[in-house]
Amino acid sequence: MAGEGEKKAVLEMVQADGADEGCVTFVLHDEDHTLGNSLRYMIMKNADVEFCGYTITHPSESKINFRIQTRGGIPAAEPLRRGLNELSDVCQHVLNTFQGLFPSQESCAEADLVLSFLNWGKQQEANLNFHARNRTEKETLGVLANSKS
Repeated sequence: MAGEGEKKAVLEMVQADGADEGCVTFVLHDEDHTLGNSLRYMIMKNADVEFCGYTITHPSESKINFRIQTRGGIPAAEPLRRGLNELSDVCQHVLNTFQGLFPSQESCAEADLVLSFLNWGKQQEANLNFHARNRTEKETLGVLANSKS
């Protein structure tokens, strides 16, 4: 427990005794799905990563258990560092693009409208993907049930 005046670590590395450096769980404090899912996506693009996933232990806790397993003896900290850097670059690009589109304060109302539209579009796409996935699963189950008859 951090004493008064001491800062709590933002990132902890948890590794089982005797485990290699290629299989590590990182605990990220004061974070949620926003960082977890984005970072997982960036890290999984790395060909040296065999597995990357995260869990949030409880909704009332703001920490992520982030697990990375690598191939070829590469330390798990390397893909984490690379993923964080790439995610930071993507966020900077989005910010620069957005500021280029709406350089003045007068454009804020227009920017809010564009962001609302983009969020609505993403939600609609997510709904379509969800329904398509469920339909495909039901069709598969139906085919399996009919083939057993």
